[in-house]
Amino acid sequence: METKDILLNLRKKHNLSQAEMAEKLFVTRQAVSRWENGETVPNTDTLKLISRTFGVSINTLLGQPRNITCQVCGSPLDNEDNLSRESDGTVNDRYCKWCYIDGVHKYTDMENVIADVITHWNWGTPEQMADWLRKKLMTLEYWKK
Repeated sequence: METKDILLNLRKKHNLSQAEMAEKLFVTRQAVSRWENGETVPNTDTLKLISRTFGVSINTLLGQPRNITCQVCGSPLDNEDNLSRESDGTVNDRYCKWCYIDGVHKYTDMENVIADVITHWNWGTPEQMADWLRKKLMTLEYWKK
């Protein structure tokens, strides 16, 4: 999906007129119209404001595919509500809101992630669950460094 379509859908999802959206974003109604017509795209600062205001990642706004898995715990990021935020409020689509809080990683030790995550699972033994999750986590960007 293109940025123009994403912005139009976002505005309609929130039941806003172009003028109301413009007011929220401190731009003119004409700017919103040009975005939705594909004549221009919001500048970087405005993309950050849209991200903070409407809770969507900048990658999503630009039509790029979003990460579908938290790169710390492996949880699915299938819902915008599960995405983390930077300290300035912009959405970060690489991590879930439980692993990356206000721009800070909660975990520095993989074993702490495993201990937290397997308490929510109910299959196999704790050792089996921990072994399976440890292998999965080793494939994620955060733990490769």
